[in-house]
Amino acid sequence: MRTRAPLSLIALTAGAALLAGCQAAPSDSAAATPDADATARGDGHGAIAGARELAEPALHLTSIGTDGAVHHLDLIDEQSEVLGDIAPADTLDSEGRFLFAGREGEVSIIDSGVWTWNHIDHFHYYEAPSRILGELEGSGTPRTVTSDLGVGVYFDDGDRGGEAVLLDFDALKKGDIVESFRLDLDAPGSLVAPIPGGALIADAGSGEIRRVDASGSELDTTPCVDPAGSIATNVGVVIGCADGAVLAVSDAAGTALESIPYPAGGPSRALSFANREGRPTVAGRTESSAFWLLDTRERSWTAHDAGQPIVRVTAVDDADETVVALAADGSVIVISGATGEQLSRTEPLVAASVADPALAAGVDLVADQRRTYLNGPAERTLFELDPADGGRVARSFATEHAPALFTETGR
Repeated sequence: MRTRAPLSLIALTAGAALLAGCQAAPSDSAAATPDADATARGDGHGAIAGARELAEPALHLTSIGTDGAVHHLDLIDEQSEVLGDIAPADTLDSEGRFLFAGREGEVSIIDSGVWTWNHIDHFHYYEAPSRILGELEGSGTPRTVTSDLGVGVYFDDGDRGGEAVLLDFDALKKGDIVESFRLDLDAPGSLVAPIPGGALIADAGSGEIRRVDASGSELDTTPCVDPAGSIATNVGVVIGCADGAVLAVSDAAGTALESIPYPAGGPSRALSFANREGRPTVAGRTESSAFWLLDTRERSWTAHDAGQPIVRVTAVDDADETVVALAADGSVIVISGATGEQLSRTEPLVAASVADPALAAGVDLVADQRRTYLNGPAERTLFELDPADGGRVARSFATEHAPALFTETGR
């Protein structure tokens, strides 16, 4: 195992300006040579001085051990390195580059150093040195919502209320932790979801979503009782509510808030959402064996029952409308999102992890275009599954640490 200390941040990500005449990244080599003055290109394609552009994404599995060590597994050469150490964390969120590891009173922010720059019809891929940027502090338990639109954190201090924080994402890309706003709310159970030009604050106390600008000034509101779960799709930003979801759709004219109610007679509400990043359809986990699919293009819900209790579910949202779920016994189920039919089921892979409450909270499924990944903290293994081939375990990576939390970076 290779080990390296945290490195100074060389790469500063560029803004996501969409420019005409963009050429795709070179495809005749795994990586282009570093450009000492990438800004001289003037192309605005996400390249920055010191980073190197790649012909394919530098996909990694980044995991955090129970001791707080941050591990970075390269999915191409299967080599692992240690990025550094943080305090042990309870939660982990990521938009594909940055990691936000939460614990009572703070969030550690880590730059993985690998990212994909989306140019609508194609992508550019970059790699640069990584580092641990520092901690965002607050009063209470942090709840983080992140996407390529930004980062929102709600520090929930129970009956004492909480603090709603929106980070300056451009500053974060430069290695600086800067708050766009910090607002005091008398509303435990709330959350903050970034949108273009500001954020949605789902206020559990007032039962409404407030759309605010980057300074925190209120622009408009819409009802949302008992908010839970948020995710960004290529259509808009979703926040789950007791009676359905609110979808925030932004364009040149501004942002519109649309309500998508649950159909009558369905299962209990969705508590969290997951999908392959950026896709329009998301899976919503309930407290039962049932799950919801929300198609944000069609503004419609579909309910299916997995037939057994599930602890995680994510929409791959491919041509076959595949859904992947982790059952309570630790097996992985591949389900047709079109019909709800169970297509395949693996043997239990992380049974020890799911059965252990101390580890189960961090066990997760992460889907990309070709594979789905699963961490087994008790098993000290990371699994790569192929949903298109019956959920086959394509690779497994034994780890020297317990990967209590993990995500895929570079996507």
